[in-house]
Amino acid sequence: MKNPEVAYQELEYLLEAIVAIDNTADARAFFRDLCTINELTAMAERWHVVRLLETGMTYRDICEKTGSSTATITRVAHWLNNGAGGYRKILNIQKANSPQAEPKS
Repeated sequence: MKNPEVAYQELEYLLEAIVAIDNTADARAFFRDLCTINELTAMAERWHVVRLLETGMTYRDICEKTGSSTATITRVAHWLNNGAGGYRKILNIQKANSPQAEPKS
């Protein structure tokens, strides 16, 4: 979008739509319609890396386990530790709601 105000408003509408989702099946359907398989795979890979970083796993071990590049792992670690706090907030919510959400190392 060329107009930053429109782009910002559309992002807000998208975020509101995501917040309105109340179950995994609806989330799966929404994101499958919204994103390509490659986009979904990339997001899932990043989230997996976040969860493994949280366990204290080394970058090398994460790379071997996930096939993620060290550049991706470094970028994700940067945002986990220095970002807007979104990764950390959702990690804490998942830990509070579901101990199974933690990955097997």
